[in-house]
Amino acid sequence: MRRILGSPVDEQTRCVHYRTALDVVAITFWCCGEYYPCHLCHEESAGHPAAQWPVEEQDTEAVLCGVCDHELSVREYLAVESCPRCGARFNPGCALHADLYFEPAPRH
Repeated sequence: MRRILGSPVDEQTRCVHYRTALDVVAITFWCCGEYYPCHLCHEESAGHPAAQWPVEEQDTEAVLCGVCDHELSVREYLAVESCPRCGARFNPGCALHADLYFEPAPRH
C-alpha cells in the first residue's frame, strides 16, 4: 500500500471530501510527487499551491486505483472509466474538475 496524504477515510483512498463508492483514486500531485485523495486534501495539507500535470508529462504513472493499488498514467486515467486491472469504476464526476490536476490537451 502506498502512502496517501491528506484525509483518507478508508483503505480504498476515499477521503472526507469525496467518499462515494466510485471515489477510489488517489493522484500524485505534480508539484510535490505525493499522493492525495483529492485537491481539497492537498490544499489543506500540502503547504503549497497545487500545480497541474503538464501535457508533455502525462504518460507518467500518477493515478492510483484504491481498490487494487494499480498505477495508471495520467493519459490512461483520463481515457478510461474504470481500472484496467480490476474493473473498479471511477467517479465520472471527476472529469468536471480534471483541470485542477491536469493541463488540458491542446485542441487541434
